[in-house]
Amino acid sequence: LPLTSLADDVAALNRSLDRTQGPIVLAGHAYAGAVIALVRPERVKALVYVTALAPDKGEKVADVFYRLEPHPKAPKLAPDGNGLIWLPEEAFAAAFAQNGSAEDRAVLAAVQRPISVNCISVPAGRPLWRDIPSWFLIAEQDRMIAPETQRFMAQRMKAQTSARAVDHTPSVTAPAAVVDIVRDAIRAVTGN
Repeated sequence: LPLTSLADDVAALNRSLDRTQGPIVLAGHAYAGAVIALVRPERVKALVYVTALAPDKGEKVADVFYRLEPHPKAPKLAPDGNGLIWLPEEAFAAAFAQNGSAEDRAVLAAVQRPISVNCISVPAGRPLWRDIPSWFLIAEQDRMIAPETQRFMAQRMKAQTSARAVDHTPSVTAPAAVVDIVRDAIRAVTGN
């Protein structure tokens, strides 16, 4: 995803999906939850949210992200002079991947890309999760997106949920939890 605007990111994902064949189960982490819900739906059979944001029609990503008070160890996020938001390096150990190794956190910090304010400040369209089955991995130790906010989003989307004692980045710190929920979604929509 270019992370330049919500519309740009949805267009980029649609271009990638155009290069595939067959039924699709999409998984999104954090902000990417908003992106996967707005793709062209023809072949998308299910959505999987991994500690992700799921704005409803008319909501902005920032609306759901800031729905509740942030965790005391969450970083204060603000755009730089170019309108881009970067995570401070200390945020990786404090809130983003506190269960990860020092090496994992160093890699995450080194490869991070900034997100534009344009990604989180425009109202979303009608989300695909209103029309197809969804799954939600709730991270009980998440310090970036409040677990209560994750539960709220999962409930209103009527998602199959799995709550785990994981941090905000389980794809790195608890990959088996992510694999399990993606496999659950695949089995449900394919019967295998």
